[in-house]
Amino acid sequence: MKQKYVWLACLIAILVVIVPLTGSVKAQFPSLPNFSGNSPNLFSPSTDKVTSKCIRLDGRCLVELAGSESTLSTRIEEIEQRLANITRYYLKNPSADINVYQEPAGQLVDIYVSVDKWNTRLLSVTSQDAALKSMSIQHRAEEMVREIENALRQARQEREEEFLIAQAQKGAIALLLLFVLTIALFYLEKRFHQQKTAIRAGLDSNSQQAISTKLTQNQRQQIAEIKYRLTKIIRVTIWVGGTLYLVGLFPYTRFLQVYIINIFRVPFRLFVAGLITYFLIRFSFILIDKFNAALANNYLLTPEANLRLQLRISTISSVAKSVMVVTWIIVGILIGLSIVGVNIAPLLAGAGLIGVAISFASQNLIRDAINGFFIILEDQYAVGDVVGIADATGFVEAINLRITQLRDTEGRLITIPNSEIRTVTNYTSNWSQVDLKIPIAYQADVEKAIRIIEEISDSMMRDRHWQKDILETPTLLGVDEFSYQGVIIRVWIKTKPLQQWPIAREYRRRLKIAFDQAGIDLSLPHQKIWISQNSDPSEKKGND
Repeated sequence: MKQKYVWLACLIAILVVIVPLTGSVKAQFPSLPNFSGNSPNLFSPSTDKVTSKCIRLDGRCLVELAGSESTLSTRIEEIEQRLANITRYYLKNPSADINVYQEPAGQLVDIYVSVDKWNTRLLSVTSQDAALKSMSIQHRAEEMVREIENALRQARQEREEEFLIAQAQKGAIALLLLFVLTIALFYLEKRFHQQKTAIRAGLDSNSQQAISTKLTQNQRQQIAEIKYRLTKIIRVTIWVGGTLYLVGLFPYTRFLQVYIINIFRVPFRLFVAGLITYFLIRFSFILIDKFNAALANNYLLTPEANLRLQLRISTISSVAKSVMVVTWIIVGILIGLSIVGVNIAPLLAGAGLIGVAISFASQNLIRDAINGFFIILEDQYAVGDVVGIADATGFVEAINLRITQLRDTEGRLITIPNSEIRTVTNYTSNWSQVDLKIPIAYQADVEKAIRIIEEISDSMMRDRHWQKDILETPTLLGVDEFSYQGVIIRVWIKTKPLQQWPIAREYRRRLKIAFDQAGIDLSLPHQKIWISQNSDPSEKKGND
């Protein structure tokens, strides 16, 4: 799980590093948006785009002006400088009265500010300013006059002692509330951390529990992890939001609010994109565990079957989770690149071409992965099974999406690519069976031999050491065939997986002892050869 955090941290770090480079990238990508918080507006098809920007007073947006990117910033700086001089003079003279009015100036409208006898032009309203609000120049000028006058009067009111005391009281209450919420969230965070630790300890300590129980606990662990991380994020968010609220209470510090927002606008969006990616990965893990739990609940499991299903589901879950992590990280990177203004359409097209090239270059690897996934999904075999694949037979020692490894009876490790597996013979899937062919001599008493075989079967079923591995009463098929080996009596014994060989050896041992005591001979392969020198049958000699 820590590795996934590293992936997320790398994503955020890469995108944050890209942000300062947007100035140089802008020359190559003219469609990059303005990160100052002003929305672009395309009024003309020329390359010099028309954008909008606010004139601010005490950190508040006073009026919004429009203009070309090359000249708007200079115009805003000049207007804000004149507005600062007017505000400073107005605030130094408490008895001064203010008057804002407009006068036509050709196709434009000029707005003037008069403080007592001091009169100065503040700005000119252009057609682009009016088009920004879908109004005529005259109506837009009238609206600006009202907004500017109200803002200047409000600036004086906000510097009065009573207002500052009231704002200080609000700040104190907000700060107290921040501390209370922080303490509550800290204890909640600690509780979720303990819950997460307890669930993880339970998973590590009880490895023999049912797979459905493990999957349920995995879901609870993921939910506890989400709650824990979400609580930490809420705690940090409350302090960031509270800080912005506190600096915005007073006109002297409100500019910091705008400054912080403008600086951290893009990093904050990148952080949100990374955060959403992280939670999407977590929720995907929960959905995968829910699906696997539903799959496990459809089985009535013995301890052996539970171990087998646990291996199968853990492999499927690991593959599915890895795919989801890679998918969401790629989506998060693309979203982050779009946030910083990079056109991701060419990247997607290029990624598609690269994907096609890789698929051609690694066809065998892809076939291995697909075939390996279906081997695990369909439960064709698992680790611990004895299987036959082509000419190789042995215990399955390891299996993944690419290869299967078998250990044969001589201890040799055989590695087989999954794409080369066509036919599989599984000797230990769910249950096994002893197919015992017992040859007895032709001159032996068959009925007596059958009774002895039944007694051996009953004794094996009554033996505590062996009865737990025998699933059903042995089936005596009777005399199965006559062959050169003798009379063949056949017995089937259904056993647990991998137990057919020790049970068969014990059964033969007991059978040999019982036959020796009863005087029944096991048959030996023999032939009769007749040698003839003439056609007279009386002169034939027989040799056994």
